[in-house]
Amino acid sequence: MKNYTRVADITNLNELVQSAIELKKEPYALQALGKNKTLVMLFFNPSLRTRLSTEKAALHLGMHVITMNISSDGWILEFEDGSIMENTAAEHVKEAAQVVSQYADVIAVRAFAQLKNQQDDYEEKVIKAFIKYASVPILSLESATGHPLQALADAITIKEHLSSPKPKVVLTWAPHPKALPQAVANSFVEMMQKMDVELVITHPKGYELSPDIVKESRVEYDQDKAFEQADFVYAKNWSAFESYGKVLSVDRNWTVTAAKMEKTNSAKFMHCLPVRRNVVVEDAVLDSDYSVVIDQANNRTYAAQVVLSKILGA
Repeated sequence: MKNYTRVADITNLNELVQSAIELKKEPYALQALGKNKTLVMLFFNPSLRTRLSTEKAALHLGMHVITMNISSDGWILEFEDGSIMENTAAEHVKEAAQVVSQYADVIAVRAFAQLKNQQDDYEEKVIKAFIKYASVPILSLESATGHPLQALADAITIKEHLSSPKPKVVLTWAPHPKALPQAVANSFVEMMQKMDVELVITHPKGYELSPDIVKESRVEYDQDKAFEQADFVYAKNWSAFESYGKVLSVDRNWTVTAAKMEKTNSAKFMHCLPVRRNVVVEDAVLDSDYSVVIDQANNRTYAAQVVLSKILGA
C-alpha cells in the first residue's frame, strides 16, 4: 500500500479487516516493523479519537510520533500553484511537504471541508498537494470528502458483530445544529459497497449524497421503512450536497430513538463520535447494550495500525 487516502486504496478488504482483528489479539506483534521510523501527523483541524488512536497504532508498531497542529503551531500554507503570496499564507505546500518528508517516513494529514465551495472541497486540494509534493507515503486522517480510517474501523466493527451472512446496514441522516461535511458518510457508503451487505441510505429529501458516491445503492426517504429488519443502524449528520454546506432541516423526527430501533432486527447502533446526545440519538439508544460506538472508537486504533503496517511493507 503506497498511500491510504481513499477507500479505493484498499485492494482486499476481507484480508485487511481480518489482519486488523488479528492485530487486536497481539498489538505488539509487528513492533519491529516501525523501529527507527517516524510518523508525522499534521492537524489542520481538531481531533480526539483520530489523533490518539493513530498515535497509539504507531507506537504499537514501534514508530516515533511527531504531532503538529498546523492551525496554531505552524505557518499558514498556500495551496494554489502560481499564487502571489501577498496575503496571510507564509509558506507554500510545495516546500512544506518536501521539508516534512525529510523528517518523516509517513505523513498523516487531517484537513476538513470548508463547506464554502463544493468544487474546491471535492478537488481535495490539501491531501492531493501532500501526495504530489511529499516524497513519503500519505495517510488521510480525514479529508474534505472522505474519512477512510473511520470507514475501515466501521467495517471491522460490523465484521465483529455479524449475526447474519449478509446483514442489512442502514446509514441514516440525523439532525444537527451545524453544517457538517459529507466525509464520514461518503467513506462509509464506499466501504459498505465493498462488503457483502444490504446497504440502505435514508435521509430527508434535499440531503442526497454525491451521485458519484451513492451509485446504485438504495436510497429510502422514509426512515421508519429503512429501519425495518436492519442489523446495523449508523447515524450521521451531513450538510446538503446540492445546496452545498447548507442546513436545510433540523427535524427532530429524524433523531434515532429507542422506539425506532424496535423496528429493526435487534440492530447494533453505530456512530463515529463525537455525538450530540438527544439531537442525533437519544440517551436510551446510546447507553443501551446494542450501542457499539465504544467498540468503533477502539477499532480506530487497529484500523490505523493495519494500514500503517501495510504502508511500512508488512
